[in-house]
Amino acid sequence: MRVGEQSTDPIDQVLGEVPMPAPLTPEDVRLAVRAVVVHTAEEWPTGPLCRNDGASYPCRLHRWGRRVLETHGLNERQIEALIRHGNPFVHVPFPFTANGPAPARPAGYPAQAPRTGGLPARHQAARVVPPGVRPTAPGRPVTPPVTAPRWPRAS
Repeated sequence: MRVGEQSTDPIDQVLGEVPMPAPLTPEDVRLAVRAVVVHTAEEWPTGPLCRNDGASYPCRLHRWGRRVLETHGLNERQIEALIRHGNPFVHVPFPFTANGPAPARPAGYPAQAPRTGGLPARHQAARVVPPGVRPTAPGRPVTPPVTAPRWPRAS
């Protein structure tokens, strides 16, 4: 069965299609990526089935994920690349533009400063963490764990 065809699965006929969200949000796009990656095809002697739920491929969630990603602006080749990548948590930018970076922010939004780990940019190159010092707590030595037994041994 192809992606655009009507399903003959009884569950699909009873429940119908998963409705599309009215305004797409970043959460919808993340869920759609997970849906198309997790609910991908697996070959069986009876034909391709959904790897996750065993329904005929493409299942309801895979079709919904494709519709959301197509509405978001991805084309068929990009969706197939997401599926081949196999990571259900891969980031798709929001808003997505196929031919360049996202448009500039409106004037009311501040620009995000690059993360520097709390140090000014001129000191980032000189930051070296010596052995025995935790990077999360600068200047504190690592204390070795206590190796004494918690109870007396019966030898």
